[in-house]
Amino acid sequence: MSRFPDYEFALRISEQGTVISVGDGIIWITGLPSASMDEIIEIEDGSEALVFHLAASRIGAILLRQTENLTAGKSAFLSGRRLSIGVGDALLGRVIDPMGLPLDGMPMPDLQARRQIDVLSPPILSRDFVEKPLYTGNRIIDTLIPIGRGQRQLLIGDNGTGKSSIALDTVINQKETRCVYVLIGQKRSAVVNTIETLRTHGALSYTTVIVAEATAMPGLKYLAPFSGCTLAESWMWSGMDTLVIYDDLTTHARTYRELSLLLRRPPGREAYPGDIFHLHARLLERSTCLASHHGGGSMTAFPIVETEQGEIASYIPTNLISITDGQIYFDSKLFAEGFLPAIDIRKSVSRIGGNAQHPAVKREAGRMKLDYLQFLELEVFTRFGSKLEAGMEERIRKGQLLRELLKQERLAPMPIEQQLAWLVAYNEGLIERDDLNENGKRMTKLPGLSLSESRESWLTEVRSALEGE
Repeated sequence: MSRFPDYEFALRISEQGTVISVGDGIIWITGLPSASMDEIIEIEDGSEALVFHLAASRIGAILLRQTENLTAGKSAFLSGRRLSIGVGDALLGRVIDPMGLPLDGMPMPDLQARRQIDVLSPPILSRDFVEKPLYTGNRIIDTLIPIGRGQRQLLIGDNGTGKSSIALDTVINQKETRCVYVLIGQKRSAVVNTIETLRTHGALSYTTVIVAEATAMPGLKYLAPFSGCTLAESWMWSGMDTLVIYDDLTTHARTYRELSLLLRRPPGREAYPGDIFHLHARLLERSTCLASHHGGGSMTAFPIVETEQGEIASYIPTNLISITDGQIYFDSKLFAEGFLPAIDIRKSVSRIGGNAQHPAVKREAGRMKLDYLQFLELEVFTRFGSKLEAGMEERIRKGQLLRELLKQERLAPMPIEQQLAWLVAYNEGLIERDDLNENGKRMTKLPGLSLSESRESWLTEVRSALEGE
């Protein structure tokens, strides 16, 4: 009796290719006519690559794992597999690479489920309106540029203006939300600082950090945001609220341009390939708020993009502005003047976040925003030393007070209930500029106001708190 009763003798045909060139994170292979895009190629020395370019006589692939023995002449085989990553709660608190391998020195977590990295975004019928707020803990954003769960909000500005700080503040303020922080092409010192900041503030316990540092292969930097999106997406489809930070997509775009040029794809504007818009669109379109019959989960995305000398009309920033639901603009001049966070309200917008803002906060913030915008226009006249009317001087005085109130220290998120207290105090004229110390910390002494109570009860509580000082 045969030991393998199901075994049958038959002719089996398999393709065997040959590596003809290796360098700069890519390889060229001949002899694999059945290869398809995004299929994993296995090399006999243990290396792995991802099919990225198909030509008539050869294929180009980006390296995902490279051994020291990888040279031209090695045999290559089709695996028939698509790239996937392990997902699950076991990854919370971990630092991994875009392939899902641990980077924190701890053993590989036991993950029962895997998801393909590059999939279609949820269809329209599976989506719902953005109605739940996502609070960053920052006074300017939560009151003047509100964000809803499922929204894609772009953080844009020059290098070193505080974009990553706002992203970290937001993650620290999410106690009941699973977060994914993707670091693309960052220096190791920046990676370590980010991880330590999250750990110090207790945010690493509900966050997964995906790292493709500056020395990583271009293929890993290219895949990093898609791996982070896939992990957050798995929680979203389970009915949970998630937040994913892409820090930053400028580096990602440059990596994609590098790979495309090495693989001899036709260059377009600024030497970027023609599908660079599609690359980021298919990534960010996966962030949404799901309908209740799909669990009602959400994935909020904070893509970060860098500008040069404040130029937001360049190629990659304009692409991302058109894809996202709003942007928060960080101004280098405001940063140099000491206005932190250096958010320019005039160039910042949240197109759908207002629908998710609580009516009480929305009502109070509307009055304040009008005062601030009028102040910014009137302040120009004060530079010429002209004498102003009493009404204009009063508006400028209130605007200067408001500018001091809007300043906020880094890594000090404020609950929305406490933000409502200072909104009420400002709108009712209960605070004078002389009452503030040099850091504007008096606001932290105001009590948190219940969003469900009446405005009269708010006024009583705020007045008693200020008079008690």
